[in-house]
Amino acid sequence: MASEVAGLAAVSASAAGALYYARFATSRLTPGIPRLAALLPVLLLLPVLPFAFSSIHLRTISAFFLVWLCSFKLLLLAAGHGPLDPALPLVRFVACAALPIKVRDEKQQQQQRSSSRSLPSGFMLSYAAKAALFAVLVSVRCYRARLPEYAVPVFDGAHVYLLLELFLASAAAVARALLGAELEPQFDRPYLAYSLRDFWGRRWNLMVPGVLRPCVYRPVRARLGAAAGVLAAFLVSGLMHEVMFYYITLEAGTGEVTAFFALHGACAVAERWCAAQRLWRDWRPLRPVATALTLAFVTATGSWLFFAPVIRSGLDKAIVAECEGMLAFLERAGRNLAAAAHLV
Repeated sequence: MASEVAGLAAVSASAAGALYYARFATSRLTPGIPRLAALLPVLLLLPVLPFAFSSIHLRTISAFFLVWLCSFKLLLLAAGHGPLDPALPLVRFVACAALPIKVRDEKQQQQQRSSSRSLPSGFMLSYAAKAALFAVLVSVRCYRARLPEYAVPVFDGAHVYLLLELFLASAAAVARALLGAELEPQFDRPYLAYSLRDFWGRRWNLMVPGVLRPCVYRPVRARLGAAAGVLAAFLVSGLMHEVMFYYITLEAGTGEVTAFFALHGACAVAERWCAAQRLWRDWRPLRPVATALTLAFVTATGSWLFFAPVIRSGLDKAIVAECEGMLAFLERAGRNLAAAAHLV
């Protein structure tokens, strides 16, 4: 734990320093090749930083934050597009670049303040319930092998979803405290998705489509059409997931994760075409049925392609062991805090 804390401090300081340089350099250069050339040292440094961690979770999460999201935001900055802007205050620039967040614009923030001065009702209760459910899943992971075959991908999918949402919500809480600003949501109840386009575009890990749209989808759509833009965005997502899996397994990718996203991209294009042709006029499934079919397709193909590299390498057991260690650490910390409060 001590080495990981030291690594976290070193990575945070290095990333903050590199992003300070990025803001300083781009403020004096015009968008295009000059900015890209100035940002090249930062873009080369970011992929190295996650290797400071021996923990699979910290290595992978930091790679997601820095190697994927931050790098794509810096590429947009080089082209003169948001969400980053050299005119932003330093703390906001660094937080928006390094963390998986998107600050609401002024109009949205005013609407949020006028509707409520506090977090939405049930917000903390919702995350407490998700944290409790995640702890239960980690605790009963040893029984996973006894589950029916159809239940295993549901179990794994729930584990990944809760892990991601809790990690990203923690990062958002830190950013909210630093910036004092309202942030856009990172997930929107993906378990209610009624189509693949709804799942990937409007509900699941919204920071990813937030960078893929301006970086990949819109440029390709402008030249080759919307279908090509969707396929390109899914393909880039698959390739970047291969990179993320490299940080998990420290082994070369097998292409299965890219195949997973290519398949979903093709299916999303097919959905779009069917909707444009109004093929669902005479037969449209009820919303609960559409949701069940969507989630079944995601979990089945995920079990076949997405989870295969980690399970095959046996690292799923190491990931669970890390989760158990973190839960034990938090439990000990809670007991110590309770004891200290009692003494006071």
